[in-house]
Formats: sequence, C-alpha cells, structure tokens
Amino acid sequence: MLTKRIVPCLDIKNGRTVKGVNFVDLRDAGDPVELAEIYAQTGADELVFLDISATEERRRTLVDLVHRVAERVNIPFTVGGGISSVEDVDVLLQNGADKVSINSSAVKNPQLINDLSQKFGSQCVVVAIDAKMINGEWYVHLVGGKVPTDIKLFDWAVEVAERGAGEILFTSMNHDGTKNGFADEALAHLSEIVNIPIIASGGAGNMQHFTDTFINGKSDAALAASVFHFKEIDIIDLKKELRKNGVAVRL
Repeated sequence: MLTKRIVPCLDIKNGRTVKGVNFVDLRDAGDPVELAEIYAQTGADELVFLDISATEERRRTLVDLVHRVAERVNIPFTVGGGISSVEDVDVLLQNGADKVSINSSAVKNPQLINDLSQKFGSQCVVVAIDAKMINGEWYVHLVGGKVPTDIKLFDWAVEVAERGAGEILFTSMNHDGTKNGFADEALAHLSEIVNIPIIASGGAGNMQHFTDTFINGKSDAALAASVFHFKEIDIIDLKKELRKNGVAVRL
C-alpha cells in the first residue's frame, strides 16, 4: 500500500514565508530556509516552495533561495512560481529542486506540460490548479487566484494528466486558510477521473481534516501551511493519529 504524504507548503514573498486567508491578508510566518530544515527533521514527507508573487511581478522564481533550501533538506522538494519555460525548470532542477509546479503558465501554454514531461520525466511535473466554486461549478483561477477563467476544474485536470503531468496540486480557493477542512468531494472526483496522484490543498485546520481528506477525499497527499508554520499541529503527532485511524503513513 502506498503511504499518504504530509506536505508543508512554504509560500514565499519578498524572501519570507507568508500565509493568508482565501489568498489574501498575508502575514509573516518565518524564514523559509529555517522552516524547511525543521520540517525535514520533524516528519514531513515532502516540501512545496511557492514564490507566490513571481507570476504577478513577471519575474523568475528566487533561484538562490531554492539553492539554500535544497542544501538543508533531505526530502523531495517542489518549487513553483514564475516558471514558464524548459529553461526555467532546468535551472531549478540544477539548483536542487526535485520537482516543479506550474500553474498559470500551463493554462496559457498547455504544450509546456508536454515539453517538461518529455524532457525531465512526468515525475518532475506537478500542475497546480487553483479553483473556486461559483454557482455550483468549479472554475480555474490564475495569477495566485486573482484572474478568473471560464475553464472548468475537472476538464482541465483530465487534460493536464493526458499531457503528462505527474501530479495535480488542487487548491480550493473557497477553503484556503479557513481551517474548515479540505474540499473532499471535489478531491474524490478528481481521483476518480485521473490516474495520477492528487495533492489536497486549502482548508486544513485540525488532524481530523487530514484523516477525512485521505479517506473521504481519496487524496494521495495533503498540503498545509499555517497549521504547521504556527505550530498548531505537530507532524509526528498528526502521523500517529492518522495511523490510528487506519491511514498508511511513514513515521
């Protein structure tokens, strides 16, 4: 049985880790290099590092910060934000990233998914999808959730899987930062329509939410930020609780 993964997310702005609610009202959560090292030592299975303002500011991901984080961790490490070409990915992988996450650039140029998968392997390619429920339908949003589209979540998920994505990181904008639980119904449907791992993001508030997303949401991994950054949930304690509830995790 494949173990479920716990993935702290480091949202980076101006070189610091930040966290908001519904993608706004950001507050400082600490130094990303120090946080990454702590997580690697205290039970995280992977890390995700998102340079959240790179796309909006039209600049590349902070490569030097990626390099410093990678030097300090011994677990898989995904990097996203401002990635729009094969060359961008090449630089990040050379500086220590294990995988890359693309979002807005994939929607604007879907062929990028194919190109990255063919050059680096699908295991390196995570397609992040930020979506919002509007009138009973999930719609994809771009540029850190600021730009709505008429693209439907489930249609886009099927396309990115067919184009060679190795994983989908789905963030529910409705749930982000609310601590009311993950969007498990949407997550379960995603897992039914694609045959690649789904990472749940947006809404973690307590340990039960993680159990729910693994069992009810059929998620392969659960990503969270504030509950870890502000020490509301200890990862080892969380994993012990998950095991108690019949969820396979690595301790």
